[in-house]
Amino acid sequence: MNQSTLYPLFFTPIYQYRLWGGRRLSHLLTEPLPEGPVGEAWILSDRDDHASVVNAGLYQGYTLTQLFEQYPESIMGRLAGKFDRFPLLLKFLDAQEVLSVQVHPSDDQKEYIPKGDTGKTEAWFVIESGPKATIYAGLTPGTTEQDLRKGLADHKVADYIHSFVPKPGDGVFIHSGTVHTLADVVVFEVQENSDTTYRLYDWDRTDAKTGKPRELQVDKALACIDFSLTNIDPVKPRTITDGTVTREEYFNNEHFIMWRMNTADQFIVGAEDEPRILVCTEGKGELDFDGTKYSMQKGDVVLLPAEIDIVNCIPQGKINLLEIAIPNTNK
Repeated sequence: MNQSTLYPLFFTPIYQYRLWGGRRLSHLLTEPLPEGPVGEAWILSDRDDHASVVNAGLYQGYTLTQLFEQYPESIMGRLAGKFDRFPLLLKFLDAQEVLSVQVHPSDDQKEYIPKGDTGKTEAWFVIESGPKATIYAGLTPGTTEQDLRKGLADHKVADYIHSFVPKPGDGVFIHSGTVHTLADVVVFEVQENSDTTYRLYDWDRTDAKTGKPRELQVDKALACIDFSLTNIDPVKPRTITDGTVTREEYFNNEHFIMWRMNTADQFIVGAEDEPRILVCTEGKGELDFDGTKYSMQKGDVVLLPAEIDIVNCIPQGKINLLEIAIPNTNK
């Protein structure tokens, strides 16, 4: 196929075993879960080890990696040539148990980033919260490296991390360098396309698969912490009225922009000459593109290639839809 004939692209989720995972992703996704605790579903991924696969249409069976390489202008539009691979990684997380206390390097901390990877700034949108739901984000003010080392020795690291009780609809921005973890929640996560994580603390637990504690990277984690990032609470979305539809802008930074539409009214999605990603977290509807209706339901992720431009979204009842853009300011 020398010439692209792209359309709204749907992908099969890639499930990941995590010892802290559960079974709640079955509430979101129709693809059956494998056995055991499932902590993550990678729903849009251009990684060498886990590349998302198109699940319908002319390009069924193609990976995002193949499409990005074969049709860079069609996929990326004005952003073509700016990235070696698709720059965002999208996931659903089911943190049945608490994750490790961790930190990600920033893009300029090259000595802590494996070759071919980047730093990792990410954000969460809370979909479900359980009775023990907790988000830890940012240190308590005044915390030092010495404090954290003492906390590790005393098994009291959590004493030095700000926490709050999340609720569905909360958005949390985790800039690179932020100490963070979460428990008893299901979240959507958008992040830089990176898999670089340093564990500071893992709650003294043992991995049932290996019978051993998981490896920590204390010195690297401490080196990557931005100690000025303290008391991170949910963001306050900015309301944008677009005709008859109200959008809430949750995140707007150098890596991604994310809006939420929570409405039963018809609205437009996509943009001229740039890609957009849609994630349905509740309800269902249709995308009307080039005379064809594409059904979309809870748990679906859709990549709108740049050449598609704008399409209509027609909810069937009320829909909760996230739309994600890649800023043109990225280098």
